Amino acid sequence: MYYVIKKPLITEKNSALNEAGIYVFEVDREADKIQIKEAVEKFFRVKVASVRTAICRGRARRNRMGQGRVQYWKKAMVKLAPGEKITLFEGA
Repeated sequence: MYYVIKKPLITEKNSALNEAGIYVFEVDREADKIQIKEAVEKFFRVKVASVRTAICRGRARRNRMGQGRVQYWKKAMVKLAPGEKITLFEGA
């Protein structure tokens, strides 16, 4: 369960979504929506209304060895039930 959620994504755009009850996390690429929902509900003790996911493309990176690419990653936009909040995002 704990390997599903890697880290919360805290950006200016995501902070605006937090006010609408939508929280964004980087998740394991193999995780599906049901696993993400269960992990968020158990870890943060909240009720999840819906989950949307997106595969984000890795950016090109250069170093002294040449050019490479950062791996693709997956993000999940989790909408909570009305009245629910995650306190982790309150100070951000």
